[in-house]
Amino acid sequence: MSSIVTPLSKVKIETYYIPRHGFIPNSDPTSKPLIYYKSLFQKGASKAAIKDHINSLKVVEAQWTYTMYPTTHFHTTSHEAIIVLSGGALLLFGGESNPARVELEVKAGDALLIPAGVSHKQVKEIGLEVFDMMGAYPVNAEHWDMCYGLKEEGNTEARIKQLDWFTKDPFYGENGPAVKV
Repeated sequence: MSSIVTPLSKVKIETYYIPRHGFIPNSDPTSKPLIYYKSLFQKGASKAAIKDHINSLKVVEAQWTYTMYPTTHFHTTSHEAIIVLSGGALLLFGGESNPARVELEVKAGDALLIPAGVSHKQVKEIGLEVFDMMGAYPVNAEHWDMCYGLKEEGNTEARIKQLDWFTKDPFYGENGPAVKV
């Protein structure tokens, strides 16, 4: 395991099963929770080192660095792994009016595994440093789409149910939390 990754026995893992809300499927079609890995990467880990680690496991491949959109959205064609590279932010999962929504304050070094269908958005940046993240998607997955919980998006759950879940964790490989949920 890479020296930039906090040992699994020392990282705090939180899981959140978020029920369907309106036209946002959330965890229902996959029966998988949002997984939050607090302080997964060591302080000072470079973007290049994080990308190398993720790509070396051959579970997901890093595709972009950016911030998170301020609009609630979800994907039906792919699960998504997010790594916070710098700064901090308040993120909202599940939809703004969902009584079961989840709000997380994330910071550099944290990571999230977002099942297809789970909506997410950035509420606000926290702190002085610019909030930046890396997005990664399963190797050989269909390109990710953007859905917003609108009726006209059709049967989003049917598309999500066609996706396979991970046989290895995107950050820890064989024995990580993604294979145990």
